[in-house]
Amino acid sequence: MNLGGEPERDDFGLPPVDIEVPDDARELDRDVQAYRRELRALRRRQRRMRLRGPLTRDGVVLPLLASCLVLALIAGTLLTVFTAGPGGDLPGTTRPTTAGASGHPATSPPQSPADSPTATPATNLPDKAVRIGAKAISLRSLTPVVLALVPAGCDCVTAVRQLTKQAAAAGVSLYLVSAKGHLAAVQELAKQAPGPPRVAEDFTGALYSAYPHAGLTAVLAGRDDSVTVAASLPPKFRLTTQLNALQATRAGPSTPTPTATGSPATATTATATSS
Repeated sequence: MNLGGEPERDDFGLPPVDIEVPDDARELDRDVQAYRRELRALRRRQRRMRLRGPLTRDGVVLPLLASCLVLALIAGTLLTVFTAGPGGDLPGTTRPTTAGASGHPATSPPQSPADSPTATPATNLPDKAVRIGAKAISLRSLTPVVLALVPAGCDCVTAVRQLTKQAAAAGVSLYLVSAKGHLAAVQELAKQAPGPPRVAEDFTGALYSAYPHAGLTAVLAGRDDSVTVAASLPPKFRLTTQLNALQATRAGPSTPTPTATGSPATATTATATSS
């Protein structure tokens, strides 16, 4: 470089370069700041490339496969749930059946729900009477019968209606029995039940002394002197089986008296001959 500042070739054959050497190093601050900005920008580009590396080229295959597998599992689960039948069977499947002796598929008989509450055995009916209307009638002459003990203050309209319907369906007589002095309240309760059921008064207190009467209590008495008690009947209960069993005691098979000849007819003939 010549003194005039004009570039010219030197002795080494290099291209001309215009170089200016500052007198103070602080004049290079702008160049230093620009250089540092370029370095920071380069580092930012390198970080972005590292983050986007798994999603570029072959790195995008694995996330895509994982997403497809998750979607396939979800779709399969939804199809299984929405296409299953009411019994849990898939469409087109049949349950195995067992053929009976006639060749037709055997079907199990419908199971009726168990009675609730369960009536528990109790002592026989007292040898006393109740007042029905203006007459005193022996308790044991009423069997088979359902004696519903309705204590004073019993809020059991719904239970009385249920018991009345179930006794009528079984063909068993039903009496609402009041304690002594509470006949009018039980008569009003009977008017709210279908039928309405007949009302009796335990004027001797024998029934209320013999059986528990916390709430509506059903005393089921059969002709064979069997007695079961279902105490504290809830608003919803079922005594169908027990009422039907009570009805079965109404008329039992008569057993002829055994004789020496082995039959009643022969015994009658022998008696007539001997006379």
